[in-house]
Amino acid sequence: MLGTVLALLLVGFAIALPATWLLVRLGHRVGALDTPGVAGHVKDLRRVPNIGGIAVFWAVAGPLAAGLAATTFAPDFVAERFASLAPHLERISSARGTWITILLGAFAMHLVGLVDDRRALRAWPKLFLQVGIALATTLFSDVRLLANFLAPFSGGEIASVLLTVAWIIVVVNAVNFIDNMDGLAGGIAAIAALAFMVATVLTAQWFVASTLALLVGALAGFLVFNVAPARIFMGDGGSLFIGYMLATLAARTVYIDTDHAGYALGSAWYGVFMPLIVLAIPLYDGVYVTLWRISRGKSPFIGGHEHISHRLVELGLSKRRAVGVLWLLTAVTAMSAIGLGLLRPWQAALVGLQLLGIFAVMAVLETSVSRRKRDA
Repeated sequence: MLGTVLALLLVGFAIALPATWLLVRLGHRVGALDTPGVAGHVKDLRRVPNIGGIAVFWAVAGPLAAGLAATTFAPDFVAERFASLAPHLERISSARGTWITILLGAFAMHLVGLVDDRRALRAWPKLFLQVGIALATTLFSDVRLLANFLAPFSGGEIASVLLTVAWIIVVVNAVNFIDNMDGLAGGIAAIAALAFMVATVLTAQWFVASTLALLVGALAGFLVFNVAPARIFMGDGGSLFIGYMLATLAARTVYIDTDHAGYALGSAWYGVFMPLIVLAIPLYDGVYVTLWRISRGKSPFIGGHEHISHRLVELGLSKRRAVGVLWLLTAVTAMSAIGLGLLRPWQAALVGLQLLGIFAVMAVLETSVSRRKRDA
């Protein structure tokens, strides 16, 4: 199955690369270019197509839908042609409903983003649609966070549902928020998806790993045209979809097994924090910007230049270097997170302190910019 996962990396890349190339040309021809967004949104408009998320979506959703269809309607054919998949067909069949739900949710989130890219949906209706999609995903599938841990408690199932919905909404908007410079969101998402893919490969969670491989490959193909100077943007049609996939696939992943000490990702309870650490940089940025805007009486959903990427540029880094710094920080947190559940408590505490140190440095940089502006 490892060979299949690696092959799907190439499949995602092979679909996204030419699709993105075509969308660059199509975007200019039909005028599907960067838009100003809702009233009050602060951004530097450029004559660049913002429909690149379509390529990422179909590079993931297309093969995923084809795989589900093949295993549903022609399982014998799949078993004969792909011998490595044969032992897993029964398990795939039992989880088919969940994967169809995820796929439909991904399409709905992608569609919301595409509409927003063209018509600039107002913040609250857009959030309402996101909550509806997240809630439907959670209710009609087994995408649940801490379901086994919370099950013995009264109201545990409801708590798991609410926690999962909140997780999906937070990650979706964190990716959306950090999509503010060429290559930034795509690169961070690719690194995070790769970390999750490694974790699922190590634990033989092959269908999740295969979907993550498609996502990593798709993002790599898209980034060929999205790194500075970008020839295409992912738009909300891309960022909402990517955030949704990262959130749901992270929720589908089993990070610890307390009953088996030999589990590849460990058995320590704090291993469940792996996705938080992998996505620490976009989550930090989303929380910081939200609190900053609210404290100044602004809507957290109206975009501006308060993100860590903008702060780094204001401190003198080029946009390309600012993006590189945030890519590297994401790689550092992701590498620290894999195998968190294998660490001894004091080692896990050091990982936590390392993360707090990174946050502290980022906070110092951001407050330094604020002071410079105040003193100017």
